[in-house]
Amino acid sequence: MRIHPSSQKAIDEALKVLQANKDAWVKLSIDERIAILDEIKQDMTKVADSWISASINAKDFPVRSNGEGEEWLTLAGVFRYVRLLRQSLIDIQKHGRPLISGPITTRSDGQVVAQVFPQTKFDNILFKGFTGEVWMELGVTTEEAISTQARIYQDKSHKGKVVALLGAGNNLVLTPVDLLYKFFIEDQVVALKTNPVNDYLSLLMEKGFHALMRRGFLRIIQGEVTEGSYLCNHPAVDEIHLIGSDKTFEAIIFGTGPEGAIRKAKRNPLITKRFTAELGNVTPVIIVPGPWNDDNIREQAVQLASWLVFNAGFQCHTPRVIIQHNNWEQRDALIKAIGDVLSNVNTRKAYYPGAKERHAAFLAAHPEAKQFGDAGGDHIPWTFISDVDSDNTNNICFKTEAFCSLFAETAIEAPSVSEFIDRAVEFANKTLWGTLCATIIVHPKSLDDPQVANAIDHAISTLRYGMICVNLRVEYGFDRMQGTWGGFPGHDIYDVQSGIGLTHNVLMFDRPQKTVVRGPFTKSPNPFVITSKRMDEFGKKMAYYEASPSIWKLSGLMLTALRS
Repeated sequence: MRIHPSSQKAIDEALKVLQANKDAWVKLSIDERIAILDEIKQDMTKVADSWISASINAKDFPVRSNGEGEEWLTLAGVFRYVRLLRQSLIDIQKHGRPLISGPITTRSDGQVVAQVFPQTKFDNILFKGFTGEVWMELGVTTEEAISTQARIYQDKSHKGKVVALLGAGNNLVLTPVDLLYKFFIEDQVVALKTNPVNDYLSLLMEKGFHALMRRGFLRIIQGEVTEGSYLCNHPAVDEIHLIGSDKTFEAIIFGTGPEGAIRKAKRNPLITKRFTAELGNVTPVIIVPGPWNDDNIREQAVQLASWLVFNAGFQCHTPRVIIQHNNWEQRDALIKAIGDVLSNVNTRKAYYPGAKERHAAFLAAHPEAKQFGDAGGDHIPWTFISDVDSDNTNNICFKTEAFCSLFAETAIEAPSVSEFIDRAVEFANKTLWGTLCATIIVHPKSLDDPQVANAIDHAISTLRYGMICVNLRVEYGFDRMQGTWGGFPGHDIYDVQSGIGLTHNVLMFDRPQKTVVRGPFTKSPNPFVITSKRMDEFGKKMAYYEASPSIWKLSGLMLTALRS
């Protein structure tokens, strides 16, 4: 069901309510905030089935398919974030700050690292061998990292603010989590403009977040460019937050066409309000050469293909460029294995606007691209462009986020594995567009070589990305929520890349730099891949487990995983 755009009068009235209540939100006690989170959990549970049904209908996923399972897994992220926020508030009430589950250490270069995952014994069981860390900006001491947590709760003398949140159209977890971040971590009330792509969720958002709606802290606005522009430029809006693309960001800040380009060149923006943004990325996956056997090749091919297939490739963290060593003897085997997996996966509806045009642009530049599956109707084949020349640094694969069912592979020359890692990091940092997230895949036996182990450690330290995953798809780090999410610090409106500011950050660190998540090279059983036979069942159980964990729910979840 399509939603009618909000009138200017309706937007004015919504902002009037928010302005009247923004200071009341700041003054709200922690007990009252916890009560609101409890209401949200209850209300989101009530609409969960309708939420998933609306999503799979819009994306044309069959009932009880892996696509349905993916939607449940993203909803699990919303429930988890609500729960983690609640725990942080309890910790603030008891200890003055959110508690950090693991040790805080200092690296040899002075950088402070806080281990934030696993948090509970249940995390240890469900994600055995996984760890998550938040690395602070250089110069932050251990004492500062701790003492500045939850700074906004330490001093309540600040005034309230109204933020216009321009929601995402692709993934159902993004908008609710960013909305909650603005409320509970930045202390702002929210005027949410839903994205036209998924505005079918607007009424469900109103029901799921009724606890904020009925108190006058949240208003939801529908519409497209006209309504979004009116909202952003409204004097009653204090700040703006966008989940979308850098093109949308620049259109809002500078305007479109030649006039917008001139304003940007003259550093004369149309909007000077604080503007945070969570944008896209040409996500690199660095494959470290090692003693991979045939089973390793197959498993990693399934992982990479599943990562592309997830949400039909419409993810800001979808892998876009696989970086391999030119002389690795198993390079071609991995390329072939990825193609073999994709050839057995049904194509999906290209539901996000402009997907076919973006896909065509890549094919025009790379007619040699391999395509898998039917392209009938509104579907696009899974597309893999291998052997892209790494010296052609302006190649479309390196500078443009495809944002469809397409990724590429390139290779780099190097005299040794450790030198390859160094060069791959330099290539990712200097050539690929964006700074949101990156992944390194390395066989554990490779780490027995001190030179390789040191090169991996140096790579994690020097990669300029907001999240770095080792042997994991980025979804794992994103969905666990204990870390941070956003572009690497340092961007401004004139070079926004993957965005300004961050979200998640449930432990409320003041100056985090990046999140680093590590996991096992092999994962069995693995209910998160496209070969899973029970992803729909597992995803639904995961959502309800994350809403209210228990040993009984965990047991059922593990049993389903074993049967997948």
